[in-house]
Amino acid sequence: MNAVLGTTEPKPAIAFRRVEDFSDLGREWRELEQRAGGSFFQSWAWTGCLAEERFSDPWLLSARRGDRVVALGLFNRSRGARLGLGRAFCLGETGDPAWDSVFIEHNGLLVDRNEPDDLAGRCWAALAAEGGRALWVLSGVPPTLAAMLPVERKVRRLASRPAPYVDFSRLGDPARPLLDQLSANTRQQLRRSLRAWEKIGPLAFDIARAPAEAELFLERLKLLHQRYWIGRGKPGAFAEPKFERFHRALLSRASPGQSIDLIRVRAGERDVGYLFNFVHDGCVSAYQSGIDFGADAERLRPGLVCHLLAIEHYRNAGMRIYDFLGGEARYKRSFANAETELVWLSARRVSALFSGFRKPSPQP
Repeated sequence: MNAVLGTTEPKPAIAFRRVEDFSDLGREWRELEQRAGGSFFQSWAWTGCLAEERFSDPWLLSARRGDRVVALGLFNRSRGARLGLGRAFCLGETGDPAWDSVFIEHNGLLVDRNEPDDLAGRCWAALAAEGGRALWVLSGVPPTLAAMLPVERKVRRLASRPAPYVDFSRLGDPARPLLDQLSANTRQQLRRSLRAWEKIGPLAFDIARAPAEAELFLERLKLLHQRYWIGRGKPGAFAEPKFERFHRALLSRASPGQSIDLIRVRAGERDVGYLFNFVHDGCVSAYQSGIDFGADAERLRPGLVCHLLAIEHYRNAGMRIYDFLGGEARYKRSFANAETELVWLSARRVSALFSGFRKPSPQP
């Protein structure tokens, strides 16, 4: 396959081809990022991280208006071992459980914000015309994506996760502390915990400023993270070597307007916890953590304290959103004042007999 799928002006030309040069693609992708307003998980920092290793059979969906790229989507053609469903094109991930342990969210096609709203739908229609019977795997996408897919594709919702977040515009007066705007129960817990930590030592919030410091913080985060999850009978995220390899490579990949923040919170000489956050276009993604859940954690609430200090830091820095990403958790609800939804979909071509009937939108 290396076909131009639509060339009539003024519509963009849409093509689907195998990727031969990731360096050229990286330049195009980063340029489109400046016009697209996508998430960190759609940026080249994430998408291009170890791409030559991760994507064994990479394919690119692209739309161009003249010599200007207006939409991009990177797929890996997988044999579908993870799903047991034959050949599949996976958007933004590989189909290999080891590599996909990095867990993509806020996924989707990267589209120029100045393009008409129907461009993504036309890209999916063009891919359907070229992609044959292959399954599509679309992980961590907004629910609205399902309505963009062609009618001849049967969509199956595999999973759904709430994604709570803090919208800083809803907090009102910037001079009013976040703590004063939380529920009475959360305020009480946090004030008691803050007093207890201050007795241990002065609280300090630090973001790693040099590569060596970031590596050190990540190592400490890993140790605390693994200790907690192994103690609960789970393997922990870092049990997969490719997960750690990906994130150590990711540390040096931020573009202008982005940062990859390794955060340490300490009380005197004692670690409270570490956070691994992505900052992109005014949005902070609270991606991973390692917290000191020791015997006194119920009293000290170290996770809540770490996120409280982080949220206040980013609020003062002028960010728009502190995103807890997908998944239900009490600590997220303690802070969040807004929520979106992420879904995991598969889409397979149905027979021509049924393709003329509009399928209903998938339900939770």
